[in-house]
Parts: sequence; structure tokens; C-alpha cells
Amino acid sequence: MELQHLRAFREVARELSFTRAAHNLHYSQPAVTAQIKGLEEDMGASLFQRRGNRSVELTPAGARLRPLAERILELVETAQYEIADPAPSVVDRRTAPQTGMTGRFGEARRADSRLLGRGGRA
Repeated sequence: MELQHLRAFREVARELSFTRAAHNLHYSQPAVTAQIKGLEEDMGASLFQRRGNRSVELTPAGARLRPLAERILELVETAQYEIADPAPSVVDRRTAPQTGMTGRFGEARRADSRLLGRGGRA
């Protein structure tokens, strides 16, 4: 099971449309379809019932997977944040070299440090 498959699943489940999910994820619709098919193969179950007029609905297996996928992705995002943002007790920010943290958390961390004036967590 790949995280990108779960991200595609989450977006299709939210939108109930492969086309809108692809647009939101900035992927092609065939790429999203391929990710869902890969996830369905990994899970051994159909996750969406394809309906007419380009809409879909969750199957019972898809409905069971949805909250689990949300939790998994939330844990991954939390882990990424926690690793990118070590606790002050782990690293003494007064003596540790400043790294060029990039990405969405780097800017927030630098802004927090400037606002706090002491380099700690917000």
C-alpha cells in the first residue's frame, strides 16, 4: 500500500468523482484511476462503485477504509511535522547550528522563532 494511493483514495472519496479528484491533486484522471486500481489490488476489494455521469460511490469496503486512510495520512503528516520540528529538549536551539529548513513547516518555524524571540516552540 502506497501513501500516494491513499491520498488519491481520500480525494476521490471526498469528491465522489475521479475527475474532480484528479483536478484537486493536479494529476491526470488516468493517473488517479491507476492509483485507485493499485490500492484496490492491494486491499483485495473494490473501493468504489462506478455510476453513470462520471460519479462514484463508496462500496462497503471503501466506506470502512475511508476513516482508516484518514488516520494513516494524519499520522504520516504528524510524523513529518514532528521530525521536521524537534522539541527544544532534544536540541538546544541556542547552541545548535541553524539549518536551512525548507518546505511548508520551515517558514512557519522561522516566523515562530522571530515572534517568540527565543527560538522555542509556539
